[in-house]
Amino acid sequence: MKLPPKITITDHFSTLKDPRIERSKLHQLIDIITIAICAVICGADGWEQIELYGKAKHKWFQQFLALPNGIPSHDTFARVFARIDPEEFQQCFIDWIKAISKLTNGEVIAIDGKTLCHSYDTASSQSAIHMVSAWATANRLVLGQVKVNDKSNEITAIPELLRVLEVAGCIVTIDAMGCQKDIAKLIIERQADYILTVKQNQGYLYKDIEQLFKQAQKNQFQGIDHSYYETINKNHGRLEIRRCWLLSNVADLIDTDSNWSNFFSVGVVESERRIKEKIEQETRYYISSIQHQNAKLFGQAVRSHWEVENRLHWVLDVTFNEDNCRIRSDNAPQNFAVIRHIAVNKSKSGKKSKIKSK
Repeated sequence: MKLPPKITITDHFSTLKDPRIERSKLHQLIDIITIAICAVICGADGWEQIELYGKAKHKWFQQFLALPNGIPSHDTFARVFARIDPEEFQQCFIDWIKAISKLTNGEVIAIDGKTLCHSYDTASSQSAIHMVSAWATANRLVLGQVKVNDKSNEITAIPELLRVLEVAGCIVTIDAMGCQKDIAKLIIERQADYILTVKQNQGYLYKDIEQLFKQAQKNQFQGIDHSYYETINKNHGRLEIRRCWLLSNVADLIDTDSNWSNFFSVGVVESERRIKEKIEQETRYYISSIQHQNAKLFGQAVRSHWEVENRLHWVLDVTFNEDNCRIRSDNAPQNFAVIRHIAVNKSKSGKKSKIKSK
């Protein structure tokens, strides 16, 4: 995607409040942020590496940064990012993404969480932080992220994230943790559609959908609006068959609480994997606000949801070494997570070699 003119990180992060007192400002805040982002794109995963990268690229940075006192020390990077307000930092990130991206109608927005394994600090009784991210599957962009509060979970973090995103016209996909009535209602209020995974922790809803589908299969779907989509993939000796059904106008056929906003259809995916003589089968259920019989759209949206794992979380771990990062002080883990997301977006690639070569 070609960026519009004059839309740069500097434009959107220059408004960030500097947490330092005036007499201690030897380096401009935007210089510190820019050097950190460039260093992380090139593989730096700690303050010492960021300083080393900055010194190695000093002449290059002088072409567009002020650098009144040269490259900041690693202690300066650590202190500044530990004190930057993470909510302000995230808002700058979201504003930047809104400026450079345009979501297509019907684009799948996958929302999922990830724990930063080594962000815990035993000395200060700080547990590892958990971030919930929104991933635009077509644009391959992180749209935003929020930190899950220590005494809460993704159920409270997801609405917080949805409220700051522009998702109108998109399809929001969330795993079973997000299958909540309030979340479904908020997605509809944000003028988007939803596909929510239903698992056995949903109790009666899961059982009712399972029973409905089995009865529909038995009666060959007579009297039920439905569509069907199937894919067959064969690769490296493995055969995978995915059968998708979308049953429409079925909310009244499910004997459960009807207070789901725009609950219009039930989706079913049967996966069958064959590796030599071994056969694995799995059936997954979903509820959706999609109001037309299009099992292909449903199946592709469900499949796209896993890109948040393959194209975001995998890249964060393997390329940016997120799980092994030991940055722990104050706001630094959360702010550094945002820097990594900026790096992913600037790279626009899921391949390790291409990201680091950029």
